[in-house]
Parts: sequence; C-alpha cells; structure tokens
Amino acid sequence: MPHHLIGQPKASLDTPALIVDLDVMERNIRTMADTIIRDAGVQWRPHTKAMKSPAIARKLMDAGAHGVTCAKLGEAEAMAAGGIDHILIANQIVGQQKIDRLVALRRHTDVICAVDNLENVEMMDRAGIKADVPLSVVIEIDVGMQRAGVAPGEKTVELARRIAGRRGVQLAGLMAWEAHTLRFTDENEKRQAIREALEQVAATAQACRDEGIPIGIVSCGGTGTYWLTARCPGVTEIQAGGGVYCDVLYRTRFGVRHDYALTILSTVTSRPTPDRVICDAGKKTMSSDGATPEPLGLPPIKSVGLSAEHGTLRLEEPGDTPRLGDKIEFIVGYSDTTVVLHDVMYAVRGGVIEEVWELTGRGKLQ
Repeated sequence: MPHHLIGQPKASLDTPALIVDLDVMERNIRTMADTIIRDAGVQWRPHTKAMKSPAIARKLMDAGAHGVTCAKLGEAEAMAAGGIDHILIANQIVGQQKIDRLVALRRHTDVICAVDNLENVEMMDRAGIKADVPLSVVIEIDVGMQRAGVAPGEKTVELARRIAGRRGVQLAGLMAWEAHTLRFTDENEKRQAIREALEQVAATAQACRDEGIPIGIVSCGGTGTYWLTARCPGVTEIQAGGGVYCDVLYRTRFGVRHDYALTILSTVTSRPTPDRVICDAGKKTMSSDGATPEPLGLPPIKSVGLSAEHGTLRLEEPGDTPRLGDKIEFIVGYSDTTVVLHDVMYAVRGGVIEEVWELTGRGKLQ
C-alpha cells in the first residue's frame, strides 16, 4: 500500500489513479443520511458494490447507516473481514460451496441473503440444520425489473409459508429493486411508477403478516430512486449507496442531485495532432458502459473515446494545451464499473492525499 503518499498533493500521483474528494463525498453522505434516516424516518443499508472498501462503509455507519448491502458473497466476506457485521447480500446464494461459505460467515456476522426459489431454500435449510446455524433470508420480489425475484402477491406469500417454521432458515423480510422506474426522467412520473411498484410489496408484506408470518424488513431503493422510495409506505430500509460518489450516469440520466466526488487522474502521453490528445486512461481504467467520463479543466471537447489502454480526446479547436506530461482529471462515467478496475483509492482533501484505501472487495465475484 502506497501510504508514503499521504500528505502529498494529488498531482504527485503516478497515473492512472482513482481519486475520491473527501469533502464532496462526506457532503453526499450527509445528504443521503438526512434524506433517508432523518427526513423519511427509515433505515439505511447502503450498497457497497461501488465502494469495495470497509473504510468507506464505516463512514456510512458513522453517519447513521445500520448495515451494508453487498452484491456477492465474496464482497460480504471482505466487508466482514473489515469489521462490518450487519450485511445484506442482495442476491441468491446457490450451490453447496457457496452455502457452506454463507454458513461460515453467518457464525460470526449478522448476514442475510435473498431467495426466490424453494429448492434453494431447502438446500439452505439442510445446511443450517446440519451446522446448527440458522440462515437468515429475505424473499426477493420482482416488481418490474424482470431479473430475479418472485411475483408479488400470492406467489411470494406461498414461498413465505414454505419458509416459515423451518429450523435451518429464518425469514427476515422482503426485498425489491424498482430499477425499471429509472427510465422516467420526469420526477412526477418516476414517483408515481415507484409508488405503484412498491404498493405491491407493501400489500404482499401485509398479506404475510395477516397469516402470522413476521416481516421485519422491506428493503428497496437504489441511488436513482432513493429520495422517492424512502417515503413510500411500508418500506423499512433503503439500499442506495453509489450516490456517495455520484457520477455522470447518476446525474445526467437518473436525476441524482449530488456533487461529483470520484475522478480518474491521467497523464497526457501523446499529442499526435493539435486537435488530438492521448492519455493513459482507457477502458481498463474507467468504464464508458453507463456514461462517458468527462474531462475537467480543458478547452472545449468534441469527443472522448476509450480503447483498452488509451483515452483519445478531440478538441473543438486545435491548440497547444494540454501538453505532453500534463495531468488530466476525468469525472467518472459510472462508478460501479470503474472502481472495480483499481486496487486502491486515494482519498483527497483540499488537493492533498489524506488516506489510501485498499479496495478489498474488488474482484470478489464469487
């Protein structure tokens, strides 16, 4: 770990480098915590799929989050190793290898995972009984994303019935992700679509309770919806996490009113023509699948293109700047698919490196 860089200006970093502005990130954290916890009065379990660092998760817990959400079992293991012990894995854990790992994690961590299939539940139940470690689950409901999940209503209630009373599996609640509403750019239309989707979840939770099946958790909400989802009746916790960084995708397409905290620092490595600038940050450094990264502090740009190892910027007008060896900083296009490309993140305040964080959740795909 390059801790010797602490106290140095960010311009001293070798490139390409992943940088987070602490003042901006902390401001975004306060915005999310105020909106979710203090204004809406629900709990916050932020998703770490774009964070990959227990150090950042601890900042969120300090701000009032009661746990974190992970995409993969490996990420949950990394968070637990970093001292985070309230974790929701917002995916199904399928297969004996992974279930055995889940049992091992459950022995010392308050971990919950999603289920949407009775066969999976029965395998987990057998493992929980054998190890004398009951596994905690939420039923994932498909409210329109058409990915994983059970249909709301009777199909979910039936699965809840089949889980209730088992010794090796305990039902903690329900989970949904109203991602299909991200396509609405008009906030009133988005609000209405979210409410229609989550009314089904609230009604399903109540139907379970009416049968004597406790439903403690109703977990929903991503960064592109959280300020609306948090105020929907029946929701108990919000999973949004990527908003602590914000990025071009969240701001320009999903209407997230946060400031940009995450950037990539690169170096100009070639100036083949007066209107073309080549830098050392390409697709292996920053993704463009969600949105194209935006360079800062340059003359007007006609286009930004990424190949494997290079970024190609075309200027609107020919010019001498930036020069060979100059540093260029890019606003990240999509944080989820950019952070995973890096081993470390440099936390900067006032242009000076304050912390260096190892991204221990990076590469934890299993």
